[in-house]
Amino acid sequence: MPKQIVTRFAPSPTGFLHIGGARTALFNWLYAKAHGGKMLLRIEDTDRKRSTTDAIDAILNGLDWLQLDYDGEPFYQFSRSDRHREIAEQLVAQDKAYKCYCTPEELQEMRERARAQGHPQVYDGTWRDRDPSQAPAGIDPVIRFKSPQDGQTIIDDKVQGSVTFPNDTLDDLILLRSDGTPTYMLSVVVDDHDMNISHVIRGDDHLTNAARQSQIYEALGWDIPVFAHIPLIHGPDGAKLSKRHGALGVEAYQEMGYLPDAMRNYLARLGWSHGDDEIMSTEQLTQWFDLDGINKGAARFDFAKLENLNGHYIRARADETLVGELLSFIKCFDNSLYQAIGDIKTIEKQLLMAMPGLKERAKTLKELTVSAGFLFAKRPLTLDEQADKMLDNGARALLRDILPVLEDLDDWRAETLEITIKEFVNKQGLKLGKLAQPLRAALTGTAKSPGIFDVIAVLGQGETLSRIRDQAQPQA
Repeated sequence: MPKQIVTRFAPSPTGFLHIGGARTALFNWLYAKAHGGKMLLRIEDTDRKRSTTDAIDAILNGLDWLQLDYDGEPFYQFSRSDRHREIAEQLVAQDKAYKCYCTPEELQEMRERARAQGHPQVYDGTWRDRDPSQAPAGIDPVIRFKSPQDGQTIIDDKVQGSVTFPNDTLDDLILLRSDGTPTYMLSVVVDDHDMNISHVIRGDDHLTNAARQSQIYEALGWDIPVFAHIPLIHGPDGAKLSKRHGALGVEAYQEMGYLPDAMRNYLARLGWSHGDDEIMSTEQLTQWFDLDGINKGAARFDFAKLENLNGHYIRARADETLVGELLSFIKCFDNSLYQAIGDIKTIEKQLLMAMPGLKERAKTLKELTVSAGFLFAKRPLTLDEQADKMLDNGARALLRDILPVLEDLDDWRAETLEITIKEFVNKQGLKLGKLAQPLRAALTGTAKSPGIFDVIAVLGQGETLSRIRDQAQPQA
């Protein structure tokens, strides 16, 4: 094992931070943490047409939300193009690469000829051993790597095991394009070497790349990093995870109200296991994570399982912490609601009182926002369809009857309210639900809420009485 473990997360900034990319970042982060190493971030922005500032921001924000801290400042691959070109020219000087002057038309003919003969459509080495003096005028050459033509390239992968690639299936790949820009394959090798990367942990769609990159490492006389290629994430139906399965970007899960530590726990278990453990703290993950726990088979994303796990984390949260997270969530994703709150200190106090009942029913911060909606509502409340049906004239008469009882009450604790209201319905010869449901509708505008006595206690006497008066009048 190398003296220091150095991993890297190397996304291309061409869109959002994909949930699969987030898991790759997590695995790199956990492995580095578990072994006292470092994780570096490299933005692979060499595709100038598709790379965007917005995508870079999405990556950085996604990592920040997941609390995956990388070491040092991000590396930007494009800024290192001169170094990549230097290595390409060095390989040419060492006769381990060469200049290819094939025109696009010649390459197309080459592919068509191979297709007609039933051969792989790969470069046939036309310029591999030709004298550059034969180069046609007016053609800017590419630089191609002299890939070994015989034998095998073997990748000793920590997840996939020993994987063999016949060298005659790997053609002479391009290192430097005709415009002088380096290709991904060269840039990755040079950057991983210069950044002292010890372990390359990435998706198994890069497994063939590992064979090509290993050949470049060997040609340069550089140490080959340890490879660990993790299976891709599939949807519940076993197909590759795509838009039709639901949200793909990390920011979408943040907006849906998932907690970052719940997301880390879920992603860690998505293709990795530690015995039968399902719920694992970040501290446990950083102690237990290792490459031998990664499964070879593709993991299936189970949205219901994620939701249930998130519900566990919400219930386990300290109430005060959850209040802060909820208000931050509302400020970020429903700013109009946040601006309408008014006295934030009062809302914080009310949320803290209500949180034990609220968090028992919610699986996401979004659901928690809906459940706590009665605290943010302004009078007169807008009733939903079910609440409106509950408040028939008989129910409104009950509200008028309970008003003086509540007006005379000096002790506004939930325990006292429960005793008082139960005494009232018993005297009326009614079951509790006959009054509790109209109260719930009048006080929250909905048919569902935390326990009605908690709702009344949290709203306070003045607001409770005002909301009941709003709905107590008979309807025409």
